[in-house]
Amino acid sequence: MTAKSRVATTKAQIITVYVEDLVLTLDLLDGRAISVPLAWYPRLAHGSAEERNRWQLMGG
Repeated sequence: MTAKSRVATTKAQIITVYVEDLVLTLDLLDGRAISVPLAWYPRLAHGSAEERNRWQLMGG
């Protein structure tokens, strides 16, 4: 017999985006913060501070 569990999922809502020298951080409406290496996004990593501040949320 296999046990199955259900996880409630909701769509994360981003309220703030920070682009720093080495890290991209997203603050979510539910209080969580997600930080990832900026190296994962080469276009951002190589962009100027002005270009990084002109972000646009795309997708779902």
